[in-house]
Amino acid sequence: MAAINPVSRVVMKRREKITALPLYYSGYLLKKYIGQKDFKRFFGELRGSTIFLYTDDTNDTYSERVELQSLVAMVADTSRTKTGLTIFTLTLRHEEIQLKIDDPDAAEVWRGFIMTVAKLEIPSRLQLLPGQMLRLEEVLEQERQRDTPPLQPVTSDPGCPKYCPCPPSPSFSTGTYDDTAVPPCFFPVSRQEAMRMLAHNPNKGNIILRPANDNVNYAITMRQVFNSGPVMKHYKVRSENSGFVIELDEPVTVPSLKDAVDHFLKIASCCLRPYTQSEAYNTRIEVPSDPPVSPPGPPLARVAPMIRTGPAPSGTQSWPLPKKPLAEENEYVDLDLLQEEAQTAQRRGKHRQAAVWESKGLTQTTDF
Repeated sequence: MAAINPVSRVVMKRREKITALPLYYSGYLLKKYIGQKDFKRFFGELRGSTIFLYTDDTNDTYSERVELQSLVAMVADTSRTKTGLTIFTLTLRHEEIQLKIDDPDAAEVWRGFIMTVAKLEIPSRLQLLPGQMLRLEEVLEQERQRDTPPLQPVTSDPGCPKYCPCPPSPSFSTGTYDDTAVPPCFFPVSRQEAMRMLAHNPNKGNIILRPANDNVNYAITMRQVFNSGPVMKHYKVRSENSGFVIELDEPVTVPSLKDAVDHFLKIASCCLRPYTQSEAYNTRIEVPSDPPVSPPGPPLARVAPMIRTGPAPSGTQSWPLPKKPLAEENEYVDLDLLQEEAQTAQRRGKHRQAAVWESKGLTQTTDF
């Protein structure tokens, strides 16, 4: 068995670090867009559900990529089977490309892997060896596990299963972000606000994940302290169908935003810490000892009673005069004036009654 070239080993490790995705299959192929005249030769690697295309097998940075999650159809051009060449037309959601493979056997393997990772099922009528079919089954299981949301322990609710799928985070107010789970250091703030938060609160952390200016991608803002003083840096995290790409000199592809933050923490773990916003909470529940008392209203005014000045009509009940009010109740009434007015009214009533009797020819003895 031939030994692996040390150069190839280094290149493979660098590719694995840049893409952060498992390698399923690789080989030379030719690619062009529909409408282009000539094919371009690449060394292709199928990692996860993405084909990374390199200019040759010694280059560790890919030049193009094909996202198979958006694959709609894959059709083989059967008119060229006699020449030994196989051309596949891949219809993606937003584009259409063609792949040409020189070896028919290799073309069949490419078809099996592409359809398996794109549709999460092994296509029927594949002409592959038993070992190749077993490899497809392993790849299918890996992709299903990658596509399953992570599990986290739930202990607060005894009725909940031991592990439950992580719920998707709510969408942001802008309405342009998807439901991808975000780490605790994500804040929906601008670049200037993120810089202000890091500068004014260095004890809370020095790395923030935030929306990019285009409201579609993401960005990482960090504050580092050097001998010359504090420095602010910003890195763009581009959202792709298969994950997220950290735009560095050597782009790094990660499956989630948490992994994007972890990538920076892994490189500079000694001087980077995610920014967290602590909040104050009460720890005791207090109940008022006395019920609330309504404030006193204005005092009620006392009104002088009504006094009848003439005889009551026949058939009606005569109401007695009210009793003399007590001294403590005499706040608004002058009793002497009230008594004098009552006596005067009684005299006037007797004079009226005598005049009535006299007009009828009756006599009445009246003592004054």
